[in-house]
Amino acid sequence: MAVISVRIPDELKAKMKKYDINWSEEIRKFIASRISQEEKKRTIEMMHKLLAGGTPAKEGTAKRYVRDDRDSN
Repeated sequence: MAVISVRIPDELKAKMKKYDINWSEEIRKFIASRISQEEKKRTIEMMHKLLAGGTPAKEGTAKRYVRDDRDSN
């Protein structure tokens, strides 16, 4: 496991000591959550770029596919 250091104001450190919280675990959870958010954001951006370059479907295509599917049963 890697180690990182963070500098925080003395006042904040004093407030942290008042509570029985595993700050390392809280920070790990925050970092993992933040990375997950960024990965989702980048995936959405990539999908937008991929879809923007495509040819749009003709009007009524989705309706036709749904009708064909319903009629096949």
